[in-house]
Amino acid sequence: MKNLTIRNLTITPLELKEVERYEDPTKARKPNGLAKITARITGKSSKSSLASPTAAATTDLDGAAQEPGTAGKQDITDVHIQPFSEHKTSIPLPDASKGESLRLTFSEPNKPYTYSVSIPGPSPRSIVMKANLPPGLQDQQQVPPPDRDFTLIYMPHHSFLAIFSSTHLNRWMAELDPSYPLSALSIPGTHNSPTCYVALPSVRCQAVSIREQLDNGVRFLDVRVSCPSPSSRSPSPIKTASPRLDTPDSLPGAFPISPTSTRTETPTDTNSPAPQPELSPQAPEPTCKDKEKAKAPNLSLVHSAFPVALSGTRYFHDLLSECYAFLDANPSETVLMSIKREGTGRGTDQNLSTYLAAHYLTPDRWYFKPEIPTLEQARGRIVLVRRFHLDPSLQAEGMGIDGSVWPDNCADGMCGSGRIRIQDYYEVGQTQHIKKKIGFAKEGLMRAAQQVYGPSGIPDSEAAGGPMPLFINFLSGSNFFNASCWPEKIAAKINPHMIEYLCMDHGAPQKQPGELTVGDAGTGIVVTDWVGNNGDWDLIRCIVGWNARLQLTR
Repeated sequence: MKNLTIRNLTITPLELKEVERYEDPTKARKPNGLAKITARITGKSSKSSLASPTAAATTDLDGAAQEPGTAGKQDITDVHIQPFSEHKTSIPLPDASKGESLRLTFSEPNKPYTYSVSIPGPSPRSIVMKANLPPGLQDQQQVPPPDRDFTLIYMPHHSFLAIFSSTHLNRWMAELDPSYPLSALSIPGTHNSPTCYVALPSVRCQAVSIREQLDNGVRFLDVRVSCPSPSSRSPSPIKTASPRLDTPDSLPGAFPISPTSTRTETPTDTNSPAPQPELSPQAPEPTCKDKEKAKAPNLSLVHSAFPVALSGTRYFHDLLSECYAFLDANPSETVLMSIKREGTGRGTDQNLSTYLAAHYLTPDRWYFKPEIPTLEQARGRIVLVRRFHLDPSLQAEGMGIDGSVWPDNCADGMCGSGRIRIQDYYEVGQTQHIKKKIGFAKEGLMRAAQQVYGPSGIPDSEAAGGPMPLFINFLSGSNFFNASCWPEKIAAKINPHMIEYLCMDHGAPQKQPGELTVGDAGTGIVVTDWVGNNGDWDLIRCIVGWNARLQLTR
């Protein structure tokens, strides 16, 4: 029987205090009730030892008392598990054939409460380990309440238990230092984010809606739009989703233009005046851009040449309404949005850039400077990652983080601007190629983990060789002509491997190949398919959890 290894991926030192082993009476050789074996850890030094365990006395079928303490005797030493360290215990795994489970109790220094959890849990997913006060202290109001829970992921086939800090996934960025650049963070994302509708199997990449993704921790959205040509585009009123969108000044309207700018505006149809917004007596007169806003083009959501839904066209402005509503409810957060032109529309990249500039990009809703912002600069706004070329009139000022020159199908590549380093190998033609894709994804995580950021949150140019790019690591892949390699099937194999890697190997120097070093151990942006399927957000929790390592180094 293998023994349990525990890895503490939190900033909190933990000590294992008690181990209890339970046996399912329906699977035991003698159905004599629930057997409980308790092992208490005692000792005066920092390296505690496990005293002889005691067992609750039970009776066999004949009613004869069984000898307590005849099973589960074990000695455990060095049960102090420091932050981001791993401990190989002498605790045998629970025997699945007997329906056994282990109840583990941990404590943290100078705190009166403990944390308990049973493994395996009721499902293969993560388990929340909550605090509990000793009976004598439960009624004492002067005892401060626990300020944290922990999330555990148990992998019995690897004899491994990983402990992460629990967080509120809808506002996990609230806990981070606002001076961090976004490139320093571990950020979960989704590939072809709006493809959550009933669609062709090769088109659909996501299980749940944009809002549900955001509420569960996703902070990078990959959006593809079909762009009409200026002569063929039809006006589309922008729908509003929050009070901030109900005033002319905050409509998702025009790209700001400096007084000295020579940039020309996109021509408008002078034969069809735009509807005026309804104004309160105190409201300013609408600008020409507010009027032009009402004629925003229909940018339909697509995946390659296909619409994202079989039931009807879905539009970019509706997706933005979901994002704006989320950010209004969670102002500590930011959303990076990669926008790329695809589909059958006859508009060009340059057309798309002018449409966005004229109708969508406002500084209250978007961060669109051609740089990687800090979390403080980006909070409450969408950060544009631009995968299209600019119209000449926009090139002087720039627009968003430049990903317009994007290496195709690459295992490791740098975008032309040098702001983005990517792993986007997507041609998984056969199922045997999935292993190759997993290898590329792990290598992308290793590269991101090497980066080091200065104490002020600004990249340490001396240690890191210049400003750090965004590391964007796509876990997605597909083959339109092979049903076994459609997005859902590939995600079902890749996602569990990534969870295991993030729990067991990521950020561990002794587990990295060659001379690879570990810096702040961030993951970069990890872009996923089919997360949240049947409520499973474990991969997202693992990615978010690695931000604790950055907190520890500061």
